[in-house]
Amino acid sequence: MDQDKILNILIKMGNELFEQPYQKSKFTQNPEANDLLNDLDQFPHAFVLASIINKQIRAERAWLIPYKVSKKIGGFEFNKLLSCSEDYINTIFKEEQLHRFNKDSAKYFYLAIQRIHEEYDNNASAIWSNNPRSATVVRRFLEFDGVGVKIATMATNILARDFKIPMKDKICIDISPDVHVRRVFKRLGFISDTSNSDELIYCAKELYPEYPGIFDLSAWKIGRNWCRPENPNCSNCYLNEYCPKNI
Repeated sequence: MDQDKILNILIKMGNELFEQPYQKSKFTQNPEANDLLNDLDQFPHAFVLASIINKQIRAERAWLIPYKVSKKIGGFEFNKLLSCSEDYINTIFKEEQLHRFNKDSAKYFYLAIQRIHEEYDNNASAIWSNNPRSATVVRRFLEFDGVGVKIATMATNILARDFKIPMKDKICIDISPDVHVRRVFKRLGFISDTSNSDELIYCAKELYPEYPGIFDLSAWKIGRNWCRPENPNCSNCYLNEYCPKNI
């Protein structure tokens, strides 16, 4: 059955990504911005802050925000961020046009700094330290203002898959209900055209309960690169021969 072949390919791709040794993630086209985001030892808050406001704009633009803020305040050490008032953060977002929704994003950015200070003693890596359960990491991200399931699971998945952060399990790392992921799952026949985000999440749980987020990056890349809303580039997609449109 072609759908079984599709499932096996996606699981194989996901496992290969997870089992690869750590290598620096290329979040943006800017090497200095990537260095900042990848430095979980010195600047774990850079990854956390970028993740929190990584919504409703292109991912590359969101990942650049910590670097651009660092240029305005003269570094990205946590004490520098903590010294910034909410008004100043808001001014930076507005003047630099960092986000599609600058006012709300600046607010969430500022409140996240305060939460890291108050709950994690200025060290954002405490969110994922000491080999926690995946549910613990997801819950901790959800406690930040402005963060929903999509962002919380995305951030947890990146930590486990790309940064190789040890966790006791992966059972609560759900698939992120991203527009690209949802479109791919619909076109592959895993969910119906009328399915919502909850159905997508539970479909992934059903397909691979030990690590539902295994499909996340592979499906996102397919949707972003080939399975576009209009004029999809089917011929270059590695699932093309098994896609239901060819049945």
